[in-house]
Amino acid sequence: MHWLSQRLAVLPNFFLLSWGWQRRMVCVLCGAATAFALPPYGLIPVLAITFPCLVWILDGAVEPGPGKVRSRLRTGFVLGWLFGFGYFLSGLWWIGAAFLVEAERFAWLMPFAVLAMPVGLALFTGLGVALAALLWSDRFYRIVLLAACLSLSDWLRGHVLTGFPWNAFGYGVSGSLTLSQTASLVGIYGLTFLTLALAASPAVLADARPLRQRLAALGAAITVLVVVAVYGAVRIASVETQDAALDIRIVQPSISQKDKWRPEFRDTIFQTYLDMTEAPLGGTARVGMPRLVVWPESAVPFLLTQEPDALYRVAGALGEASELVTGAIRAEAGAEGAVYFNSVYLIGDDGTVRGIYDKVRLVPFGEFVPLRSVLDGLGISNLAGPLEGFEAGFQRRELSTAGGLGFLPLICYEAIFPVDLPGKTGAPAFLLNVTNDAWFGRTPGPYQHFAQARMRAIETGLPLIRAANTGISAIVDGTGEVIDALSVFEKGVIDGRLPQSIGKTIYGRFGDATFLIVAILLVLFAGAFIYNRRSRVN
Repeated sequence: MHWLSQRLAVLPNFFLLSWGWQRRMVCVLCGAATAFALPPYGLIPVLAITFPCLVWILDGAVEPGPGKVRSRLRTGFVLGWLFGFGYFLSGLWWIGAAFLVEAERFAWLMPFAVLAMPVGLALFTGLGVALAALLWSDRFYRIVLLAACLSLSDWLRGHVLTGFPWNAFGYGVSGSLTLSQTASLVGIYGLTFLTLALAASPAVLADARPLRQRLAALGAAITVLVVVAVYGAVRIASVETQDAALDIRIVQPSISQKDKWRPEFRDTIFQTYLDMTEAPLGGTARVGMPRLVVWPESAVPFLLTQEPDALYRVAGALGEASELVTGAIRAEAGAEGAVYFNSVYLIGDDGTVRGIYDKVRLVPFGEFVPLRSVLDGLGISNLAGPLEGFEAGFQRRELSTAGGLGFLPLICYEAIFPVDLPGKTGAPAFLLNVTNDAWFGRTPGPYQHFAQARMRAIETGLPLIRAANTGISAIVDGTGEVIDALSVFEKGVIDGRLPQSIGKTIYGRFGDATFLIVAILLVLFAGAFIYNRRSRVN
């Protein structure tokens, strides 16, 4: 046992004794490596290496004892920021691809955008680790404390200003459908807490405590992992997916972003959508069944309702008992000229518009410019100006098919935010996500976006219908199981049946309340324990 204890301490000693630039570089590298757990790589075991390393770094860097508040906060924030910077740089570098679509105008901005976003997002990771460092100790519970603080900082990141919850740490297990099922209970932030606590638990093997205690602590973590896995497997196996009385056709035209808004391609693009809508039925489509055809975000390169014959041609392509949901740019007269919305139209088989939803959550610097007045004051409004163009809708709301099946539209970026369902009754029959990820090419971006949209199905128990211009388009059931899909840059249609909802989940009923209560109580408990312990020492 003594021999084993010595061997377990060899690797952690490197992190415990590291200092200065070496410690900082290790933090950045650990954060960067953590991103490889995300799609499309899905290397989940990486988490069980990088988070124990973060614990050991904190063990070696945080000064023990009372009266060290500023030192603890400063050290924790710096180390957390460095870890977060590595994580977000490694996980979001692909955003630079959007600046190459119109390279002659925006390529020079790419290095600034690729670096500026990780710099800002890492502030939240720094805050989370700083709070954990303030309450740090040599006890086992510091693992749970770190998980609680980082999951709270992820929740904060998803809500401050307009919020940006992309790549919350819980998505590190999104490659495992079984482990992801816990999101049906506690949502993505609760899943983040469990993921971090379990991933960091091997760090206890290097603690200066009897080996039996260390193995017992690790055994408890393994037991929780087994429970999580069994719950996920049972949930997936127990759901008998039934089909609703509605067939689905998803159109994925795979149109290059460089060509989409060129006037000479306008008619060709529109005709492509019509031809794919009229193509013979395939897949599991049923003859004579009501059908919902879905086109992606801002599908046609013109104002659909302002073209004299566009809706007439749509009606001709749909045929009887079919409806179309399409993303489209919508114009509305305003006091100072036209106002534009990124919208979804529901169009009947007679060509009439039966419902409209305007996107509520716009992409910062992609669809609107936050803090515009500040930029004007700094004299750089012209820099942001070309990126501005849309007004936000008033609120998220359902649309309903002719057969009475309600669905909640999620336009592109909206799918990365947890969905608030009605309290007791009136839940929609499915989620419908339209997007255009052509901006990001063959990078991890489209895969990460799809994983986050799929998590919304797991959280709510609602099936997800997703149409993406260049992929990934898919039909997903309420457990997150992909029934059919088209890969990135594959041109084609998906013909399938709408899965039925599997019923409102616990998360669907209570939202983030359960996670927030547990995480905050854990932090308060840790604070009270440290305070009492130091009081006894003094």
